[in-house]
Amino acid sequence: MEPDKISVEDAEEMEIETPEVELDEHIIDEPPADSPNELPKDILAADQAVIDNYKETDVFAWANNLVQYKDELKIELFFFNKNNVVYRTNMTAELAKQLEPLFIDEILEYMLEGADNGLIVRGFEEAESEENVLMRTRLHKVEKAREMLNWLKTQEHEIEVFKEEEHDIKRIKGIVARCSHRDMPMKFYVIKQLPQSQVMKGSTGWMIRNDKFVQFDADAALRVPSDNQLLVLDQDMYVFSQAKLKALFGYDAKEASIAEKKVDEIQKNFKLSFADGENMQSMIKGNRGVIKKLQKIEPSLIKQEDIIDRSDELDIGLMQDDAGAIIIMDGKDMTKFVNLLNDDYMESPMTGIRYEIQKKRELKPTEEDENAGILREHS
Repeated sequence: MEPDKISVEDAEEMEIETPEVELDEHIIDEPPADSPNELPKDILAADQAVIDNYKETDVFAWANNLVQYKDELKIELFFFNKNNVVYRTNMTAELAKQLEPLFIDEILEYMLEGADNGLIVRGFEEAESEENVLMRTRLHKVEKAREMLNWLKTQEHEIEVFKEEEHDIKRIKGIVARCSHRDMPMKFYVIKQLPQSQVMKGSTGWMIRNDKFVQFDADAALRVPSDNQLLVLDQDMYVFSQAKLKALFGYDAKEASIAEKKVDEIQKNFKLSFADGENMQSMIKGNRGVIKKLQKIEPSLIKQEDIIDRSDELDIGLMQDDAGAIIIMDGKDMTKFVNLLNDDYMESPMTGIRYEIQKKRELKPTEEDENAGILREHS
């Protein structure tokens, strides 16, 4: 016999607690992936499988293909600030017509003319930037850029509309144009820095109207730079301006490339033990101080036991595991290890106080030292 059924209304009157319905989070619509080679649906995750299966994009073929679609592109404009918070923008249809000339035409002209004039593409790891060379790096290496773009790819429903009274145009660091077409296989992104010199606030602005200065009658105004800066195709970032890449995302591609090579040398010369899921590359990522120091280090000049002895002598606190590997548990241990490699610790013979040297300059031999050396050679 079936038990008596009780309605929700009756249950509420009888103060019977009704179970909450658990919503299936998977029924929420996800935006389509930007490409088959897309990074995962996580704002910070870097899918190693996708990275390992990386396929280099052909920017020249992309440019040739884009010509037929450029007048029909859907271009959506977003702002982002120094903390990589992304805002969507509202604009009139008349203003939207300016987006294609501002964000697309110059890049297309550069690529098509470059193809005729022998322009070549190189990775930062392969060579220095030079005339008629377009530099490229992997997007996953530029962590702040990847984080910002993943907001658009995976968290777009959380992005607020930019409002001057709430967000302040003076805090905006850059602009990203997301470009797509129904017949193109993937979206692409054009990124530009927004210099504060190109921004004017209404409270301080003047305008000229009919040959007379009048008060600026808008909340704010900005001028979008027309120069080529950064282009993202799938997992590749094409860098037309290295200075803009560094200014926008704090990433010096050449510096990072040298650091990668130094890390490889260090791992060949030293036994290191990391926490699960960590390695030296992940430990130094985003640590500008450590990356800069790696530029000057010569790992082959120092032995593992020298590092441990120096650490013990100055009570720096590096430890070894049972296999004799130096234990690197966190960023602090990584910094200590790199400082020891760079000989950046000293103890004053006068006071016994220990110091971390922030900047040092090797002393050149004096004339007396050089003369003494010559005499020793002839004796």
